[in-house]
Amino acid sequence: MFLWYDAFMETNKPKLNIGFFFLCLGLLITLITSVVSFLNLVFNTLDKRFPDVLNATYQYGYSTYEYESIRMALATLIIFFPVFLVISYFWRKFLKGAMGHFDEIIKKWVVYIILFLSAIVTMVDLVALIRYFISGEITTRFILKVLITLVVAVLVGGYYILLLREKPYLDKLSKIFAGIGLLLVILAVVYSFSIMGSPFKQRMLRLDDRRIGDLQGIQYQVINYWQQKEKLPEKLSDLSNPLSGYSLPVDPEFEKGSIYEYSVKDKQKLIFELCATFALPIPKGWREYSGGVVAPMYYGEKDIANTSYPYGGGGVNESWDHQAGRTCFERTIDKDIYPPFPKPVR
Repeated sequence: MFLWYDAFMETNKPKLNIGFFFLCLGLLITLITSVVSFLNLVFNTLDKRFPDVLNATYQYGYSTYEYESIRMALATLIIFFPVFLVISYFWRKFLKGAMGHFDEIIKKWVVYIILFLSAIVTMVDLVALIRYFISGEITTRFILKVLITLVVAVLVGGYYILLLREKPYLDKLSKIFAGIGLLLVILAVVYSFSIMGSPFKQRMLRLDDRRIGDLQGIQYQVINYWQQKEKLPEKLSDLSNPLSGYSLPVDPEFEKGSIYEYSVKDKQKLIFELCATFALPIPKGWREYSGGVVAPMYYGEKDIANTSYPYGGGGVNESWDHQAGRTCFERTIDKDIYPPFPKPVR
């Protein structure tokens, strides 16, 4: 009798499996992170694919930092979602075995926390979407964002609600939910790359951005040279100045033979030309920044680029427009805008 009682108590006593506890913790962290990063990735990608001209400006030029939010969401999703799938597999496998009383409590707590946090994330996103809708964003991307948010809410909420009920068909249903989730993530990743471009293209754009920055610096030095000496430099090496510490920039791919070129077209009219070889055409089009705020372009002495109102084919920074390959930019120094520096009084 006592032996049977001891065996009964040994089988049914409350126990806590430490491995299961950390599985639950990992499941909670990876799921919420995957959901948030997936929604951020989709939302930011849609913002770039369907820019709202109400909150955008037409620009020529490079803004690779604009994709930083997409890169971060993409990197997070690529790492966390597969980890979530692996943890979910072992978590479900553990549920099929013998579980102690504390394990059951932890499981329910984790499921309820997941449902609660998922609901919070969904409501916050929907509130933001409705706010944009009220402000006039009746666009394709608004509809797509709402649909994606609702699909994610149904997938996460529906699966874990069924998990609480412990239905016998849950195994098959979990595979369906996992398949749909995996398909959505793959589509989001592929679509984001189609909008942002491959890592190779991003590198080419950054190299071209560097070239434009170098040409702007050389342009400023040519103007400064004219203001000090009232003549154009004969060659690029004339701009080097050990005293001021200025040294000529080189093309980032100079080892492949790419160089910056400079030539004087007309000494009297102060016309000169700068040339470089670019990997890709300059990006152009409507650009909308996060939060609906358009970040102003910086104009300093370094940049005498012409600006025009963003209609009729014009755009910000249009004077640096280029195609792939060798492109030259002709510049004329306006003596009224850039007069010579006054001579020092002796």
